[in-house]
Amino acid sequence: MTKIDTLTVPPTDDEVDTWWAVQVSAHAADATALPGVPVPTRAEADGRLRVPPARGRFVHWAQTDGEGHAALLLFTEEANTHTAFLDELTVRPDARRRGVGTALWERVRAELVDRGRTSVSTIADTGGPGQAFLESVGFVNVLPMAWYVQELGEDPAAEADPDVPGYELLTWAGLVPDAWAPAAAAAHGAMEDAPSGDGDERFTAWTPARVHAAQRLVLDRGGKMLMVAAVTPAGEIAAYTALVLPDPDGPRALQYDTVVVPAHRGRGLGRAVKLRMRAEAAVRHPELRRIGTTVADENTPMLAVNEALGYRRERGAGVFQLTL
Repeated sequence: MTKIDTLTVPPTDDEVDTWWAVQVSAHAADATALPGVPVPTRAEADGRLRVPPARGRFVHWAQTDGEGHAALLLFTEEANTHTAFLDELTVRPDARRRGVGTALWERVRAELVDRGRTSVSTIADTGGPGQAFLESVGFVNVLPMAWYVQELGEDPAAEADPDVPGYELLTWAGLVPDAWAPAAAAAHGAMEDAPSGDGDERFTAWTPARVHAAQRLVLDRGGKMLMVAAVTPAGEIAAYTALVLPDPDGPRALQYDTVVVPAHRGRGLGRAVKLRMRAEAAVRHPELRRIGTTVADENTPMLAVNEALGYRRERGAGVFQLTL
């Protein structure tokens, strides 16, 4: 019988090592079916296990023999206490098809029911074992998307500097300056009209404190981040993009949100902030070789911008959801 334990809070070094070892072995086994998935690093595993999330609380479970683990994010914000996010459910390759994944899922499901959650979502690559398992227990892909990657050139000086008449491009490393946090929160509100499929998670208003909490989480977990914003003379953020390096020593970064406020669309600002970000990243992080991002299949404007900037489709993915 598979025995599942809850991780200690905070986890011990041995628990982090075991967690990471499961991730690495699963990655090696699945690399053929899912080429391009970055190799997990211990620094990333350590940060995600030790630093509490900004929007809720984590529950972590591990099979006692180190054969698998699961992580569930229970949202605590008022608008989303009905739902949750399955951050991870991973089984070591040599322990698959022996009931470990099912036992972990049953533990997760029991927690969801006990907490009164009526749905749970997760993000998974399509075409791999993760999708097959999710669908076997009733998850449905409610937002098809894909990963896209952009290669950085060897010569930072060759990166183009965009011309945006009427706007100034500003770059911030780490936290957005306090003076710009209200404008950043207002700009983030434009994400409300981004494609979300049929997901249960509800949009909640962004405040300066929430902006800083989300950014501080990246930094506290050992990562680094950059933000490029197109600003107006009146002090409005008309567009921005954010880049996160989960492991600053790694060769790959993640492009987080790219937002253009509705009143400023159609002026090339999405392209401009991404171009400036690419140039800034190349200079500030010369070891960086690749930027990855997800885009929903129905987000045709962003797909067009990314294609023009040289992004290529790497692999399919989706937001999968289960109604309890």
